[in-house]
Amino acid sequence: MDSIRSRASSGSPYEGTVGFARAVRHGTHVVVSGTAPIWPDGHFMPEAAAQTRRCWEIALGALAELGGRPEDVIRTRHYLTNPDDVEDVALVHGEYFGAIRPASTIVMVAGLVDPRWKVEVELDAILPE
Repeated sequence: MDSIRSRASSGSPYEGTVGFARAVRHGTHVVVSGTAPIWPDGHFMPEAAAQTRRCWEIALGALAELGGRPEDVIRTRHYLTNPDDVEDVALVHGEYFGAIRPASTIVMVAGLVDPRWKVEVELDAILPE
């Protein structure tokens, strides 16, 4: 890998078989892949707010591994399976990004890889030079 590009791994079992990284940094730009609410032992919490918190912990951890901070985030995306969860998910987003206020999108989807997941998130960040 060249010096302008680096990547972070979260240990997801899908990274090697699918061929993706949790996050990629290219120069000052960092993109974090779709991040599901999985704990290291494979379990997850059933509530949408708890799942969202876990997603952001993983995504922001990958960002930090590549030298970024929440303040560097310029865009977030949420993929939700149930419109009834929008408020809970949005409130958690506010906990992390209320003062930062990145561009943000919430998209309703028919389902995620695991049907028990209620939310998946992504982010883009620009780091200071």
